[in-house]
Amino acid sequence: MTNYLDFEKPLAEIEGKAEELRAMARQNEEMDVSEEAAALDRKAAALLDELYKDLTPWRKCQVARHPERPHCKDYIEALFTEYTPLAGDRNFADDHAVMGGLARFNDRPVMVIGHEKGNDTKSRIERNFGMARPEGYRKAIRLMEMADKFGLPVVTLVDTPGAYPGKGAEERGQSEAIARSTEKCLQIGVPVVSVVIGEGGSGGAVAFATANRVAMLEHSVYSVISPEGCASILWKDAEKMREAAEALRLTAQDLKKLGVADRVIGEPKGGAHRDRAATIKAVGAAIAGMLKEMDNQGPKELIKARREKFLGLGSKGLAA
Repeated sequence: MTNYLDFEKPLAEIEGKAEELRAMARQNEEMDVSEEAAALDRKAAALLDELYKDLTPWRKCQVARHPERPHCKDYIEALFTEYTPLAGDRNFADDHAVMGGLARFNDRPVMVIGHEKGNDTKSRIERNFGMARPEGYRKAIRLMEMADKFGLPVVTLVDTPGAYPGKGAEERGQSEAIARSTEKCLQIGVPVVSVVIGEGGSGGAVAFATANRVAMLEHSVYSVISPEGCASILWKDAEKMREAAEALRLTAQDLKKLGVADRVIGEPKGGAHRDRAATIKAVGAAIAGMLKEMDNQGPKELIKARREKFLGLGSKGLAA
């Protein structure tokens, strides 16, 4: 662990001390610190359990944004074979915030599309921190049309703070591109499954997550606006993001109750970034399960079920 969240500072101190002891032992082979280090490990494990036992919505936002969480590229490399990336919207440019292409999932041909945030300064700038421009959504539309033409299931991996709000994106029709992508999700006659792997921000996420089945990782979030943005609008104070996160009902658990998410995928204790391989495996199992549920459904049935799912949202509610 090299990145600790604000609420994990006590944990950082304990794990740091354990690592210091082991580093000293490596330098001095006669020093035996195994018992002391093991005691610190047990203390850290107990504290980790306590910290993650009942995370607040704001803390879940922080975990969902953790820079070391597996991103779209990691899932594609681990879960899909014969991945062939497809670039460009055939109109303006290729948006590196959106990656997608043909692949095999459990030896089944699929189309996979997702937001990619990047994992270091250079790649984050190249990927625009996962904030897609209109050409990104138009690329997704092109790939969904191709999948529909060849009868390929569509798998989307959602991880974006929201669509890019820059001047150029607005000039090129950002809202129209998002609406068209959402519309295309509803129109295609193939199974569409979506997994929110980190942040599901606003229409930028809906454009990929209008699916037959929507799964969310345990500490992912999905909302119409970020807590900071909501707080700035409602209270004119971005520092009230904790109150906004509570009000937005953005956690996977709340959204499962509301019917927005169909399943919640468990994460390792401490979040997806603490055991990336286990998280990726769990997501793969969830995708396989969701696809299997639609094995015997034809195009008309899939389209009808998808439309009814979204038209029915709001019929469920949470107690105040």
